[in-house]
Amino acid sequence: MEFIWEGIKESIRLILNGDPELYQILHLTLKVSLTATLLAAIVGLPLGAFLGRKKFWGQKIILGIFNALLGLPPVVVGLWLTLFLWRSGPLGNLNLLYTPKAMILAQFCIALPEVIVFTAVAFSQISESFFRQVKALGASRKQQLYLLLKEVRLGLLAAVIAGFGAAISEVGASIMVGGNIYQETRVLTTSILLEVGRGNFGLAIGLSLILMVISFSVVGILTYWQRKGY
Repeated sequence: MEFIWEGIKESIRLILNGDPELYQILHLTLKVSLTATLLAAIVGLPLGAFLGRKKFWGQKIILGIFNALLGLPPVVVGLWLTLFLWRSGPLGNLNLLYTPKAMILAQFCIALPEVIVFTAVAFSQISESFFRQVKALGASRKQQLYLLLKEVRLGLLAAVIAGFGAAISEVGASIMVGGNIYQETRVLTTSILLEVGRGNFGLAIGLSLILMVISFSVVGILTYWQRKGY
């Protein structure tokens, strides 16, 4: 219990003292995770909607693959991305390894299956009778789209939240492709791992509490925006 109390005091001290290293880590954490989540939403929401509504040969196979990817260990993602981004790898000429862009790519790959699967589930639960009723009422295409999005809004919100949670909580792939370099690729999750390795449990707990506050705050903002938007 003493470690927990020390962690709480350490987190308060870091925030109140305006520790520049902490704010640099916070900034990079939000930049990487929010960018990865945004990209995953841009790609995953339309793809998930398509897989959830359209019936075609191989649909269940594709959905099964994305469902399987939900359990893919992040270190496996980090390993393959490292191999591709290595100097002698297929994408080595891009010089992305050990940069924030590589971390965004890793978190994007981890968040994307979450967004696709949650979105597909949300759209697959809309019955055909819903579309027949909307058309019978004479709704235009824009009105139909609006009503459809309103119907699945909670599922879409869950998809984005799940993607963000997967991205910001990831540590294995971020270390592998980012290197946890001081003032360059160090984020909250990799900092926590580093401090635990050093035996600084109070600081590690403090950073974990800050990470939890950030996660809950972003989820709260998304939920508030969803409620105000509809």
